[in-house]
Amino acid sequence: MSDDFDFRLREAAMDWLAVRTNDGTDPIRSDELADFHFEGARFRLMDAQRGIRKPKELSAALSIRTVYSPDGASRPYKDEMGDDGLIRYKWRGDDPYHSENRALRSAMEQELPLIWFFGVGVATYQPIYPVYLVAEEHDEHQFVIVHDALRGLVTASAHVEERLREYVMAESKRRLHQPVFRATVMRAYGTQCAVCALRHGQLLDAAHIVADSEEAGIPVVRNGLALCKIHHAAYDARILGIRPDLTVEIRSDLLIEVDGPMLEYGLKERHGQRLMVVPKARSEKPDPEMLLQSYERFLTAS
Repeated sequence: MSDDFDFRLREAAMDWLAVRTNDGTDPIRSDELADFHFEGARFRLMDAQRGIRKPKELSAALSIRTVYSPDGASRPYKDEMGDDGLIRYKWRGDDPYHSENRALRSAMEQELPLIWFFGVGVATYQPIYPVYLVAEEHDEHQFVIVHDALRGLVTASAHVEERLREYVMAESKRRLHQPVFRATVMRAYGTQCAVCALRHGQLLDAAHIVADSEEAGIPVVRNGLALCKIHHAAYDARILGIRPDLTVEIRSDLLIEVDGPMLEYGLKERHGQRLMVVPKARSEKPDPEMLLQSYERFLTAS
């Protein structure tokens, strides 16, 4: 197939995903991916059995996949951020000449955009796109990935200037970790606010129990809460606290304050009440130790 076919296919696939996922905000189920058609024919964007999708019509990989694993379970291929702030994607197996590794290498050499389907639930994926492979680390059996926003800014290196490294890390978290964290938390909470059960996804955030700026603030669902924007802001401002037993508290000075209906019904009325929504799976419920760490800070502001 021609380079023009490759370009049109990738562009059409990413445009379609933008529509189906609200510009990459929402996850997509694997069965929904079957709806994609290109030039009148159904075309698979993700390989159901393999981590790397290389269509026979193309000379290089089109997409990569990271399977979902519940918190605490290890993935068969561990994809992590390096010291330089860049993300790594593991080879298929140990053979550098495996057809799938060669397909990734070809995408890197041609500087082609890829779609990364990151598992956030059973048969549910958060698409991250476009991403590019910018280097290969043979000894570690992995490729180095950057989001389009970082393309051309850095290459894989252990000697990145500190301020640039901090920026790259922040961007990598924002472009990959945050969408994946949000999608995982929203799925676990059924796209409802834990405090008030509001269901409108556009008004909900995935809040960290322990801030992601702290060492313990890892982007996993047990360190997350689905909160509406009001309750998220109140939680971060230490106006609202959540005890390890999942009981909501409102800061004492707010309880005696007289204001409008939002304070009265949106905050004060929730004082002493249990969270209205919690994940069903025990492995996804809020971590009590993380809640305690956050609650103790709430008490210092009360």
